[in-house]
Amino acid sequence: MEKKIKKILRLQIKAGSANPAPPIGPACGAAGIKIMDFCNQFNALTKNKTGQLLPVVVKVYDDKSFSFLIKNPTVSYQLMEAASLKKGSKESNRTKVGKISLKKVICIAENKMSDFNCFNLKAAISMVSGTARSIGLEILGE
Repeated sequence: MEKKIKKILRLQIKAGSANPAPPIGPACGAAGIKIMDFCNQFNALTKNKTGQLLPVVVKVYDDKSFSFLIKNPTVSYQLMEAASLKKGSKESNRTKVGKISLKKVICIAENKMSDFNCFNLKAAISMVSGTARSIGLEILGE
């Protein structure tokens, strides 16, 4: 028999550095799961990706057990890392803060393909390109 899902949490956590402080502690505590169990399991699974901001989907079951799915880093994080930026542009339509090649955009789209809600690479590239433009990156070779 399948366990009944009580709650689904969506969090963004830096890999290898989950701790009971906010936002993780209050979210897990309110859902009724053991905070340190989650933190220890998450840190063990992500110790090789230290520093990356990872989206996590936590399923909490009626018996207070849980399972979680770690996704690839966010598109904006990957774009800023590829362009060596700390922040995006405040006015992305006027002020460009960096440049990125189409090759890197395609690579990021292939990496995030499993997390996207699309069926072909062209749509994924379009999604990544839109995010790049919204944080103020100019795409070279487009």
